Amino acid sequence: MSVSELCQICESRPADRTCERCGRTVCSQHYDDSHSLCLDCSDGSGSDSDEPTDPGREDTGENVRF
Repeated sequence: MSVSELCQICESRPADRTCERCGRTVCSQHYDDSHSLCLDCSDGSGSDSDEPTDPGREDTGENVRF
């Protein structure tokens, strides 16, 4: 990572951390230190659960073709 690289989320602050999930380089304000993830990957809440992001939609895990 170069010294002049900017955060790939805000594109304004220097990036000094790397997300372990997606590989983005981000600034400290867009990084969840407790999970080593950028805020996009940690969903901003710090949660690393498999809960659906849309609680009104039931995901049955079935593939449907039309």
